[in-house]
Amino acid sequence: MGRHSLRTIVALAAALLVPGATVATATASAAESSALPAGSFAAANGQLRVCGLKLCNSSGQQVQLRGMSTHGLQWYSQCLKTASLDALANDWGADVLRISMYIQEGGYETNPRKFTDMVHNYIEEATKRGMYALVDWHMLTPGDPNYNLARAKTFFTEIAERHKDKTNILYEIANEPNGNSVTWSRIKSYAEQLIPVIRAKDSDAVVLVGTPAWSSFGVSYGKNESEVANNPLTLGNVMYTFHFYAASHGSEYLSTLSRAADKLPVFVTEFGTQEASGDGGNNFTQSQRYIDLMAQKKISWVNWNFSDDDRSGAVFKPGTCSGNSFAGTSVLKEAGKWIRDRVRA
Repeated sequence: MGRHSLRTIVALAAALLVPGATVATATASAAESSALPAGSFAAANGQLRVCGLKLCNSSGQQVQLRGMSTHGLQWYSQCLKTASLDALANDWGADVLRISMYIQEGGYETNPRKFTDMVHNYIEEATKRGMYALVDWHMLTPGDPNYNLARAKTFFTEIAERHKDKTNILYEIANEPNGNSVTWSRIKSYAEQLIPVIRAKDSDAVVLVGTPAWSSFGVSYGKNESEVANNPLTLGNVMYTFHFYAASHGSEYLSTLSRAADKLPVFVTEFGTQEASGDGGNNFTQSQRYIDLMAQKKISWVNWNFSDDDRSGAVFKPGTCSGNSFAGTSVLKEAGKWIRDRVRA
């Protein structure tokens, strides 16, 4: 039994106020496409907001989202189909789908219309299944988010305008800022220019901001969370992202996450049980330390990635996405089985 069905009784009073699911498309009206299935996690918890250092639901109760990130849409969109998304929502019981749209590397900049429409569609697919949709502006190379500021303004203006009436949208505006010259001050400046663009259309959505050194709060470059904690954004309803790969990132990263979460609202928008390359052996012991810490501190998390890529970090065995069988564990790699259990827990 998935997490949605386990939580239905707890959330029933709130869920009964939400209309039933519709067959939404990217061109559906706002009223139609904002509908969430009654009893689903996103319907029951409603519009999320940052309360203090935590993520809270519309009633002010702390929540911890757990789910999966897509791989790059330009490479593995074939893994996002009716059967696989049904399995994620119902068999896994995931609360959130991170829609990972690369900007370079064959992504958005090559065809903005195509990739924007893909994101619209996957937002609707997440909504139909009662999941939160985390829209990931997956800037990576170059590492300075300001390089893509104009593109980001165009993209997020359209996304926020179309989906502003939904209560299940989160915006991740800078995946992994990187480079020695990409200081927190540069990232902060980018966020201060882009967040008002989103808020002009969607005033109450949570915005997630990447942190220095591959969203590690600087630890990957020998620093720590102090640079961000001493100079936070003054805009409300903002969280800061942290990424880790357990086979590469040990106690120093774990301690950084722990300290940062005591100072700032943190959301782990990407992690793996293997090496930072997304490949190699799994370190499930270290991964469990992270899982336990995130449960203790109510830190939401998203695992990388929901595809059948050959690397160990992709949850499905190679070739799975060419078929329509995604439920259960027979189609999963070892990391997939491990993560599925933690999502369902």
